Amino acid sequence: MTRRNQMIVLGVLVAVLGVTLFLRSRPSDDSVKTPAAARLFTPVNVDNPALRMDILQRFLSLQYKGAHRNIFVASLPPPPPPPPMPAVVVAPPVQTGPPPLTVEAKYFGFVSDPKGSHRRAFFATTNNEDVFIAGEGDTLLGRFRVVRLTSTAADLEEVSSGRRATLILEEPGPNG
Repeated sequence: MTRRNQMIVLGVLVAVLGVTLFLRSRPSDDSVKTPAAARLFTPVNVDNPALRMDILQRFLSLQYKGAHRNIFVASLPPPPPPPPMPAVVVAPPVQTGPPPLTVEAKYFGFVSDPKGSHRRAFFATTNNEDVFIAGEGDTLLGRFRVVRLTSTAADLEEVSSGRRATLILEEPGPNG
């Protein structure tokens, strides 16, 4: 491009700039120019435009309870801790009836006739001082009735209350 053409282009550009500045600086019929979106705005008819402070305070007091994660770290956050297990309170067992029946004797043997119809059992006191022989239906120690005898256990019933207990056959030790 020659020097003359450059000057012509420069002159045209200066002329365009001058016209633009002239049009922008002159006052228009609208003293304030508003964008098109603002001209389309119509306010909502509200009876009481006062600020509701109670609703505002309720929203301001809310706390975010979700997962807090750094968005600038690519790795996954650690899993949330497991919820705490509720403390298990173990109540002592409630006895609904009388205390369990205790028999101050031990069952250490039995004998039966060849037909097995009549059995007798051997009982000893807990300190092994006295030995008693009783059959089914007999009374032991003055307070227990022998209800049933088997080769492994003896069922006893307390005469006064009707409570029952089972004595298991005790094997003799190595000293007899």
